[in-house]
Amino acid sequence: MRKLTFIRALLLALFLAAGFFSLTSPASAQIAVGISVHVAPPALPVYVQPPCPTEGYIWTPGYWAYRDSDYYWVPGVWVAPPRVGLLWTPAYWGFAGGVYGFHAGYWGPHVGFYGGINYGFGYGGVGFVGGEWRGGHFAYNTAVVNVNKTVIRNTYVNKTVINNNVTVNRTSFNGAGGVEARPTAEEQRAGHESHVQATSEQTAHEHSASMDKSNFASQNHGKPANAAMSKVGERAQNQQKRIGNGVESGKMTAGETAHVEKQEAHINHQVKSDREANGGKLSGAEKKQVNKEQNKTSKEISRDKHNGKNQK
Repeated sequence: MRKLTFIRALLLALFLAAGFFSLTSPASAQIAVGISVHVAPPALPVYVQPPCPTEGYIWTPGYWAYRDSDYYWVPGVWVAPPRVGLLWTPAYWGFAGGVYGFHAGYWGPHVGFYGGINYGFGYGGVGFVGGEWRGGHFAYNTAVVNVNKTVIRNTYVNKTVINNNVTVNRTSFNGAGGVEARPTAEEQRAGHESHVQATSEQTAHEHSASMDKSNFASQNHGKPANAAMSKVGERAQNQQKRIGNGVESGKMTAGETAHVEKQEAHINHQVKSDREANGGKLSGAEKKQVNKEQNKTSKEISRDKHNGKNQK
C-alpha cells in the first residue's frame, strides 16, 4: 500500500511540474532537450555584418551556444535555405523555472517567435525585415542588410521598417531580467506551421565554432574576435577543425595547440579590425595578407600533426 501511494504521489508531482512549465512563460516552450543552464548567457557582441556572398543566401544571426560548462559564440553567417520560400527563425535562450533553456532555430514559411531578442540586421525582435521572397528569388532590403549591389541585383530599399523608437540593447535571453516579450498572434501561427530544422551546413558551422577556444566566453569575456563571417567553411573555420582533430587524436601536444590557437586568434582579431575599418569588407591587400598568415598556420598544423610528438 505504501509503495502504491508513493507512486501516485510521484506521478502527481510530475504532472503538476509539467503544468507549471507550460504556463510560466513563452520561454518555456520548445526548449532543446538536455540544454538548461543556471547562468545567463553573455550579452550579444557588437559586430559588422559581412556582405552577402551569393544571391539567394539568407542571414542567420550569431548566438551563444553551450558546451563544457561554458557559453561559446556561434558566428553570424550567410547560408543557403533548404528550399525556396523558407525564412529563418533564430535560436534564443529563455529563462523559466529557474533555468535558462535553449530554443533551437528553424526554417519555415514565416518567422516565428525568437524571444524578442534584437539581433540586428533585419531581426529586430519580431519578424524579419532584411528581405523577402519574390517568386522564386530572394530580394534584399539594403536599408538593413549588407549586400554588394554590383554582384547581387535583386535588391530594394525600405527604410520604413526601421523602428528608431526601440531601445537597442544587447540582451541575449527572454524572461525575467532579460527581454520580457511574448509571442504575437502572428508568431504563434508561425510556430504551428511545418518547420525544417537547421541544415547540415549550419550544424557543421556550430560544431566548428565549438572547436575554437577563442569563441568561449571564459576566453573572450563576451567579445569574440570572429563574430561573423560571409559563409560557412571559410578558411579560419577549416583551420580550427584541423586543430580540433589534431587534439582529439592526440597528434598535437598542448604546447603546439596553444601556439597555433594564438596565431588563429591573432588572425581573427586582425580580420575583425580590418572589417570594422572598411565597412565590413577586406581590401585585396588585406585578403592577401590574411591568406599568407593562414598558409603559415596551415603548414604549422600539418607539421605538428606529423612530427611524432603526441599528448601524454
